[in-house]
Amino acid sequence: MEEESTSAESNAPSERVKLNVGGKLFETTLTTLRSGGPDSLLFALSNRRSANPSPVFIDRDPEIFSVLLSLLRTSHLPSTARRFSKQELAEEALFYGIDAHLRAATAPPPFFGIDAALAASIRPASEGLPSSFAAADSGAVWIAHGGQISGYDSNLTHSATVRTHLDDIDSICKVWPEIAAVGSTSDAGLHFYNFSGSRHVGSVHWTDPLDPRIFKARVNSITASENSVFASFDCPHRENCILEVDKARLQINSQLGRQSGNQAKNIVPGKLTWIPATGVLVGSAVTGGAFGYSGYIRLWDPRSGEVVWETHEPGSGRSSRFGDSFADVDVDVEGLLLFKLCSKSGDLAMADMRFLKEDPWVYLKEKNPSLVSYGEVRNSVVHCYKGQLFVAREGELEVWSRVESGDVESESDDAERFYRRNFVDKREDSERGVIKKIEGGGDRLFVSREDVEGIEVWESSRSAGAISVL
Repeated sequence: MEEESTSAESNAPSERVKLNVGGKLFETTLTTLRSGGPDSLLFALSNRRSANPSPVFIDRDPEIFSVLLSLLRTSHLPSTARRFSKQELAEEALFYGIDAHLRAATAPPPFFGIDAALAASIRPASEGLPSSFAAADSGAVWIAHGGQISGYDSNLTHSATVRTHLDDIDSICKVWPEIAAVGSTSDAGLHFYNFSGSRHVGSVHWTDPLDPRIFKARVNSITASENSVFASFDCPHRENCILEVDKARLQINSQLGRQSGNQAKNIVPGKLTWIPATGVLVGSAVTGGAFGYSGYIRLWDPRSGEVVWETHEPGSGRSSRFGDSFADVDVDVEGLLLFKLCSKSGDLAMADMRFLKEDPWVYLKEKNPSLVSYGEVRNSVVHCYKGQLFVAREGELEVWSRVESGDVESESDDAERFYRRNFVDKREDSERGVIKKIEGGGDRLFVSREDVEGIEVWESSRSAGAISVL
């Protein structure tokens, strides 16, 4: 029988304890066993009193136990942990009651875009092309593929797959820990599914008995507040609105911004964001055609149902930027900042939501002369996360990071002193395909690409190979 032992000069012989795990003898200390916490199996065994001198026998895998014992000793996983999958380690840690220790040891470091590297790819077992996904604060993610939703926990381990009644899912939002709100641009209604029970729990439809044009209303975007779910609907006749749905009762509370979408400034919002600090809902819509991009950004107060600020392009903004409409928009929820990516120049602009006016935009300037001009933007995505702005141009991914604290004064034209630009990806990363969606969760960034199976998972790493352009 092979034996592993650890000893320290500070430990008295009486503190040493032996365990027989799967036929392999381990010798450690009471202090190490009890570091697992009072609710762990190992803590309970450390308090065991028996006249039998034989080691306690535990019928589990000894090789994985060796890894977990090293984790208790050092709070870090040894190199031998690479021999086992995250699922294997997680199951054994759960058995011993030290799963929290494992999660802390395997959690990615704090996320910074300039230090990010591609850490993993998640591919659902069937219909692997993702149509949408939603990330959680824990670093878990739900992926919609075909008419199914596959969930992956904070260890990126598959937890469940729910088959819905929809052929395709284009919008998904996590409204409760185990409940997702989903919508499709090809099927009517907003639908709620429970992961724990793999079942449909309710649906909401936009109807109006007095208006026959309101039928087969489809969902384009979803977001959620603490008590409500907001979903934008549109009908075949282009009528559209936003419905506020009570999360507890799954019933409609109110209707916002009903309009006919025959013009660019009246089309259905394609992106919704809830701002907890101010209690307002931000909606944006962008459409492109032969004559370029056009769209709007609009802020609603759900309590009054009124629009509190809006802008539409072309048709607003400083004259020097007329015709340079935005190609995408996103919101820094914590920093209360709006960002837009201009379609003609490729420039980025920001607006402080505390000082919104007719022309609130400040344009971020590139200091590197070789990268000043991008030209027309065709496929782009803008996403704010953890005070950083991530921008995808075709297949390339870049990050604009805040470098100076303090309030942003919207009157200042010196926006480059607030943000600094760096590439996130390497050349080989950018060649994998056009980026379609970016979303942050926990200390991870999730990225999907056009016609590419699975979701990319980006995490901070010392070997990220970030390229500074300053």
